[in-house]
Amino acid sequence: MIVDAHHHFWDPATADYPWLTDELAPIRRAFGPDDLAPLLDAAGIDATVLVQTRSSLDETEAFLAIADGSPFVRGVVGWADLLDPAVDETIARLRAGPGGNRLVAVRHQVHDEPDPDWLGRDDVRRGIAAVGRAGLAYDLLVRARELPAARALAEALPDVRFVVDHLAKPRIRDGSDPSWNDAVGGFRPLPNVWWKLSGLVTEADWHAWRPADLQPFVDRALEVAGPDRLLFGSDWPVCLLAASYDTVLATARSLIAGLSPSEQAAILGATAIAVYRLDVAPSPRGD
Repeated sequence: MIVDAHHHFWDPATADYPWLTDELAPIRRAFGPDDLAPLLDAAGIDATVLVQTRSSLDETEAFLAIADGSPFVRGVVGWADLLDPAVDETIARLRAGPGGNRLVAVRHQVHDEPDPDWLGRDDVRRGIAAVGRAGLAYDLLVRARELPAARALAEALPDVRFVVDHLAKPRIRDGSDPSWNDAVGGFRPLPNVWWKLSGLVTEADWHAWRPADLQPFVDRALEVAGPDRLLFGSDWPVCLLAASYDTVLATARSLIAGLSPSEQAAILGATAIAVYRLDVAPSPRGD
């Protein structure tokens, strides 16, 4: 089974997305299930995880409703206010609503916080602990700057499953990223942290990247986490800035081609099913 563990939907006509700047004008339009479904069918993708794009409970509820009516969306990474003392109740309410059984994780745009140690705050940690108590994973949207705080968080909350989105966005277009390279090494002994092979083509040169540009960063992740703690995500439609959906999948396959068939199968599906506890039986495509 192949799982795309990271994609988005949005509609700038109905909500504000501050990060959709002029630089991202080619993707500043609506993207929804009807746009993605034929791409999944063509690529042979069995299930997906839909990931938040705004700090909005309304969006989370809308995504859960979409998941409730979309056979391929088997999980939602939503948003909840981690600083709210009632975050436990908020998560319980989300899970009790339409599509609530598809809520598999929570995420916040940590790399947009001014404080690089935001994840070290007591109130933030209390909120993330509540996410873990609910049986959900927590997605870490961070860069190298926030990795030390993320490592300390994972050490402090060993019972919470953490998933680092986009390999923490290394500076692939620069050819190397020493600060990222050093920081990821600190995660080697942490079994409760997983890493997404997602969003890499847009961290490279959008117009001139090659798979070889991505390979050193994937190899470093494999060295630190091993193939059993990596999972594939397309980051569609953001990926369209640099590559088509099928190119992203083909590139991911090429980057892990040196692994065993079972290791490749884990990265392309089994690990996402396990870490997000996806309900994928029977097959959502009806195969």
